[in-house]
Amino acid sequence: MQATIIDGVLESLRIGVGFLWTAAWAIIMGLTITSLVQVYVSKERMAQVLGEGDLTGLTKATVFGAASSGCSFGAVAIGKGLFKKGAHAVNFLAFMFASTNLIVELGLMILILLGWEFLLAELLGGLILIAVMAVIVHLTLPENLFDEVRETLNERDREAGVTEDPTCGMEGKDEYTLTTDGGETLKFCSEGCMETYRQETSSRGGWRDELLSWGGWYKIGNQYRKEWSMIWKDIVAGFLISGFVIVFVPQWVWNTLFIQGDGLLVTAENAIMGVTIAVLSFVGSMGNVPFAVALWGGGVSFAGIIAFVYADLITIPVLNVYRKYYGWKIMLYILGVFFVTMAFTGFLMELLFDALGIVPDLAGGETATEQTYFKLNYTFYLNLIAFALSGFLLYVYRRGLGAPGQYRDPVCGMRTDDSEPSATHDGETYYFCSQTCKETFGENPDEYATGHPMVMEGHDH
Repeated sequence: MQATIIDGVLESLRIGVGFLWTAAWAIIMGLTITSLVQVYVSKERMAQVLGEGDLTGLTKATVFGAASSGCSFGAVAIGKGLFKKGAHAVNFLAFMFASTNLIVELGLMILILLGWEFLLAELLGGLILIAVMAVIVHLTLPENLFDEVRETLNERDREAGVTEDPTCGMEGKDEYTLTTDGGETLKFCSEGCMETYRQETSSRGGWRDELLSWGGWYKIGNQYRKEWSMIWKDIVAGFLISGFVIVFVPQWVWNTLFIQGDGLLVTAENAIMGVTIAVLSFVGSMGNVPFAVALWGGGVSFAGIIAFVYADLITIPVLNVYRKYYGWKIMLYILGVFFVTMAFTGFLMELLFDALGIVPDLAGGETATEQTYFKLNYTFYLNLIAFALSGFLLYVYRRGLGAPGQYRDPVCGMRTDDSEPSATHDGETYYFCSQTCKETFGENPDEYATGHPMVMEGHDH
């Protein structure tokens, strides 16, 4: 008996780690693309343009959300910041949907682990999710309640001295504080966000110039590190849990929870149960994709699986965040709207895909226990490339954040020392991270010269 349990644990770990190995390159490449978008897509005035609850505002919220991908908690935190600054309720909710469903890394992971049909359902369904949610909110929105909560939220944060990170919109911390030349005190959620702000205020070069400099790549490396810091726990938990679910949960459990057979009622029950399991799973963000693989292997229908994947914004831990931010009434309202939206869209996706004849075949392919995950194939070589890219970005990040000396490149904002290229202007010597930045400075020194080439602790120069 003991040997059987040990064998089961080892098999669970083999499957979970095997899933992670299979999807590693897709996750890394997706996060790299996301980091590029996050760094070079402007986020200024986003809260103002999301202030109207019309189609234009909804479209902008969707696009901005897709470009601001992150974990469920990150999406909720940024959504809170947008809501506080005046974004319409339907728009900040749409932002959260888009930033957790219409993102590159999630799409690649679904494609690798579940197949193109699920990817299509995720992308198309993500848009339908937002449309359905918008209709429900416009029909049921307790407008005065949201306005009251916004005022209460702003007042509570003012009394508590809560300051939002100007880089990412999350809550700033006292240990990451700086004072600008104008005397304004800013708080950041992490050293990385504080360093990003310093760079952005120092840098006035174009994105092409920055991509040719160490400083520009430092920004990408820093954003890449932040993206990983938000999601790695969910990813690891999701992959490991999926292995244990596949090995230890007997088939009769899935047959009991998800009604088998055909018909609209069966499809509806499966979609509702998929969302319910997601709420109780405690696994959010991209971690629910490998969990979905376990459900798919257990015979759960297409509607149940896709509804489960949609539902990372209403897991119990995330609901608790809503409660802390907005109170019980708004939390229950969001839960109700999201639950109905996710279950209905999952139901609709199965009906649509069934009509098109593209519902995936459950019986096709090898099961998770039959697969060989570690072998010399395209996954191995793609992972080597992805790990090398990840190592490069980490190296650039560490080089930029921990470089010796106290100078800052006036072009890209990267930390540098006196061993790097230098130039003198108006009696001040400036040091650069690369020859490219030096040449850019030389073309128009007055634009970049700050008179403050040193990096002073607690101040932005």
